[in-house]
Amino acid sequence: MAAGVKPIPTAPAFKRPDGQPMAAPPKLPLAHQRVRYVGEPVVAIVASSRQAAKAAADLVIVETEDLPVNVDPMRALQPGAPVLWEGAPDNISAEMCHGDAAATEAAFASAAHRVSLDLVNQRVAPSPMEPRSVLAYVDGGRLTVRLSSQMPTGVRGSLVDAIPGLSVDTVRVLVGDVGGGFGMKTGIYPEDIAVAWCALQLQRPVKWQAERLEDFLSAVHGRDVLSRAELALDAQGRVLAMRVHSVANCGAYPSTTSAAIQLLIGPWVATSIYDIAVIDFRFTAVLTHCAPTGAYRGAGRPEAIYITERLMDAAARELRLDGAELRRRNMIRPEQMPYRNPMGQVYDSGRFESIMDQGLALADWAGFDKRKADSAQRGKLRGRGIATFLEWTGGNVFEERVTVDVTPDGFIEIGSATQAMGQGIATSYAQLAVDVFDVPIERVRIVQGDTDRLNGFGSAGSRSLFTGGSAVRVAAQRTVDKGRELAAQALEAPLADVEYRAGRFNVAGTDLGVELATLAGQQPEQRIFVDSTSSVGGPTWPNGCHVCEVEIDPETGAVQIVAYASVNDIGRVVSPAIVRGQIDGGAVQGIGQALCERITYDPDTGQLLSASFMDYAMPHADGFRAFKTRFDTSIPCLNNTMGVKGVGELGTIGATPAVVNAVVDALASAGLGRNAERVQMPLTSEVVWRALKGDFGPSVWPA
Repeated sequence: MAAGVKPIPTAPAFKRPDGQPMAAPPKLPLAHQRVRYVGEPVVAIVASSRQAAKAAADLVIVETEDLPVNVDPMRALQPGAPVLWEGAPDNISAEMCHGDAAATEAAFASAAHRVSLDLVNQRVAPSPMEPRSVLAYVDGGRLTVRLSSQMPTGVRGSLVDAIPGLSVDTVRVLVGDVGGGFGMKTGIYPEDIAVAWCALQLQRPVKWQAERLEDFLSAVHGRDVLSRAELALDAQGRVLAMRVHSVANCGAYPSTTSAAIQLLIGPWVATSIYDIAVIDFRFTAVLTHCAPTGAYRGAGRPEAIYITERLMDAAARELRLDGAELRRRNMIRPEQMPYRNPMGQVYDSGRFESIMDQGLALADWAGFDKRKADSAQRGKLRGRGIATFLEWTGGNVFEERVTVDVTPDGFIEIGSATQAMGQGIATSYAQLAVDVFDVPIERVRIVQGDTDRLNGFGSAGSRSLFTGGSAVRVAAQRTVDKGRELAAQALEAPLADVEYRAGRFNVAGTDLGVELATLAGQQPEQRIFVDSTSSVGGPTWPNGCHVCEVEIDPETGAVQIVAYASVNDIGRVVSPAIVRGQIDGGAVQGIGQALCERITYDPDTGQLLSASFMDYAMPHADGFRAFKTRFDTSIPCLNNTMGVKGVGELGTIGATPAVVNAVVDALASAGLGRNAERVQMPLTSEVVWRALKGDFGPSVWPA
């Protein structure tokens, strides 16, 4: 505070129930006067070696006074609960309602069937291979910061906002290879600001590398939402209305992003692929003494789809219908496109019933009873689960700038402000450039991660290919068009007669021509340079049908996934191997949430109990066999010229409900009936074993 360093900004984009702006304590690089969660940085130590810094840290004594702690969002809402910040005496950071409560109540009053579930989307840790790291140094009077981030430009802006004396012109952010982002690396962290400030004060390079423990403690977590969800249906199984009340644990320092994920983005897809016109949604963001939550693969959409798909299976069980049949009766039909859902979101295209039919065929839905009988003969309980769903992609940032630089040595350099983070986007961009330039891919270079070169939103919300890739394609074509004009001048030929093929311009019907690289060398700047900005028309709506089958050992409760099939509508596919990796890798992350992952705090002390991989269970590769993954590329997106749809988060969104529905199905058929719906994630062997004994744990929603 004395140094003038400002808090990380949080735009009050939402309101509290009393109409006041969103409440969030000021988040400084180092805790000031009060520490609000275990893991909040308190002291920064700079030393000449890691060993010396650790030794110095052991000598630091921080005098603190213990205050009441609360890590449970439901308890935080009770009268008399410890108040985290005086700006929110009820611990509510923000709240948002959607729909028509009166119409929904009327629909429930007249409904032939009503189903209700209390559901937990537990807190999880993103766990990228590469923990956070940041290196800051002053070079030529400018601050340069190297770090692992999905959004270099956003980091630069936050540094300029936080540290006095900085401007956009005096800060350069560089990002190299990123060993996984998963949304966790979309914003600036207190440690980034502290390291940059120390480098400025000392005029020496300063580096900080998080250990895994530190990432568990202080990097943003994902999910952490409790919900009461209800469907009203007519006698034929048509959904009349949907009602959801969710309480989101946003931790000690909610951000605009973390609030938007739960209050707005998740609700955008809550009615999914179903023709549900009447809704009543209420979402409450709550302050607790936990690490902040933020974006994590899917960011609100997995939580929303999990609720919807659990409700669909519960409704099918209530009506004694096949789960696929109930879904079929409620799906949006192709002739309804473009379709506006009750949240005002417009789906441009989709053939959801066709995708489900393909998924059922791939999974051999009709042959399940035989496989179930075979499992029973081996003493196993077999269940199947389905999720039919869509997701929203794009981050609602639809403009992208791309530069193309053709050099005399024959290389084509393409710059983009989107960011590679293990998703293979640079390869896809190069392939798109090859499609236009018709040259070997070895001649294409992709440049990312340098705010001195390009600035923009970055990579999040599965936007890189359909927004950034579309911009690459447009920029490449504009470069060829510019080259054709230059070639016409150089060859003294009419523009209409100049053709381009395989890196060369030719005059039609003659042997006159010039290589693209040669033409670049003939220019005064010794290059052909195009600075291109273009836009797509809106978000994309990838969708899919995921079907999972599990076997449960009734003696131990151990769950094994024995079959997993998915059909995914993702529009045009540029890089099939990359897309398959995204779908299957995302599914494994969703399966991890379903079966084993959970962040746990001690309710009395606020200490993190799952602060390492000794205590936080990650899915293992040997647990996922017989994946069948198919793409339907026949339904292009209409919002971009390539027809592609975002794909990076789709697998995660479909996997979690498909797996949990399979486990619930197995438990229900084992004699638990509707009680099986009371199980909550993660479905560890202990949770499942206890459920088989009739023990479902405490209620997650107060009576």
